[in-house]
Amino acid sequence: MAIRLLAALLALGLLHLLPQLARWHLERPYRRWVSALRDLHGAVRVVVVVGVPMVLCALLAGALQHAPLGDLARLLLDVAVLLACFGPRAFEADLESILAAPDLPARERAAQRLADGGEQVAWNAHALGGAIAFAALRRRFGALWWFFLLGPAGALGYRLVQMLGRDESMPMDAASRSAARHTANALDWVPAQLLVFTLAVVGHWDAVMAAWKRWRQQTRAGDWYRAEPFFLADAACADIDVEIEAGDGYGEERSDPLLELVRMRSAFLRALVAWMSVVALVVMGSWLA
Repeated sequence: MAIRLLAALLALGLLHLLPQLARWHLERPYRRWVSALRDLHGAVRVVVVVGVPMVLCALLAGALQHAPLGDLARLLLDVAVLLACFGPRAFEADLESILAAPDLPARERAAQRLADGGEQVAWNAHALGGAIAFAALRRRFGALWWFFLLGPAGALGYRLVQMLGRDESMPMDAASRSAARHTANALDWVPAQLLVFTLAVVGHWDAVMAAWKRWRQQTRAGDWYRAEPFFLADAACADIDVEIEAGDGYGEERSDPLLELVRMRSAFLRALVAWMSVVALVVMGSWLA
């Protein structure tokens, strides 16, 4: 776990200094791999196109444990996989591009980069906040959760499933696309729930948990894999609304997309620090045990 924590910190630091590293695209070779298995259909195709790269990654990680300088080799592998899984673009860099845009049309164009699957992001506070929340989950927290849980193979599997399930241009049949979307939703569910709880701890507990409880009252059996985790976007926006109100924000400020972006970026940064702190405590506890 110590190596994984160090790898996560190194990958996040490298992305902060060199955001272009997140563009180590898995997309082009992965599209060729998906197309090569066009004779398979449905869930079987999803299992094969995701499972084979995961198994190869796990075998490589296992082999590096017995190689000279094995810990260093594993660290380099972990960092490389995380950099690829934090893509297709650096989360922070996309937020900065919106803030740096010179005018409203440029900001609207920059906001579209937050949606990896080609969805349109409307230029209003709630829609932009939701796009930021999903980008944070899928480019950072989701990958980190499966990385800490299952190692580089877990992070790679999560990213590949997200590409299959969210990108409508992937060359797949309808049954495979549906299975991939359900799998992507299922893999998002646990890290999204944990992220909501983290936002409540580092932000405004009452507002975040009230939004989460409203979702719980409306949820149906099977929504954990049939529907995207919209409760995360609602909870994050509720947290930001309280911050604006606490600062005596006027009505126009509450609907200002840029103000939503700045405050939400700060909220997810606090959440990231909280996650890293918990993992660091786990590592320290294992050393002391």
